[in-house]
Amino acid sequence: MSLMRKPAASPASAAPHPDLIAELRDRRGERASSFTATDAKKRFGHVLEMALRGGAVVITKHDAPKAILISVEEFNALTKATDRTLDALSADFDAMLARMQTPKARARMKTAFDASPKEVGRAAVAAARKRG
Repeated sequence: MSLMRKPAASPASAAPHPDLIAELRDRRGERASSFTATDAKKRFGHVLEMALRGGAVVITKHDAPKAILISVEEFNALTKATDRTLDALSADFDAMLARMQTPKARARMKTAFDASPKEVGRAAVAAARKRG
């Protein structure tokens, strides 16, 4: 008679950490409201009003956050902040590149590339001491 083995139980999928949703905040630092996808669908008018009043609304599926609904005003504020940051970084890069194109900077770079390993080491130690 052969012994039949039970198939190994499949590992249970890890339940999402319940605090994950609680950690999501809106711009004012307030806890974002949360709705299941089904409830959000059933109560879309209410969910939309909450987003329009400036709150972030988290949409969950199987107890895990899957999407966040925000107003167009909030979206524009978020994307403009990114654009300004990118513009500032671009301007900084352009200024740094311009400084590197001077004859003095070229001469210093040539000196650095022509230096022996021992000279580079001494310069690195001197620079580190200078910075403290």
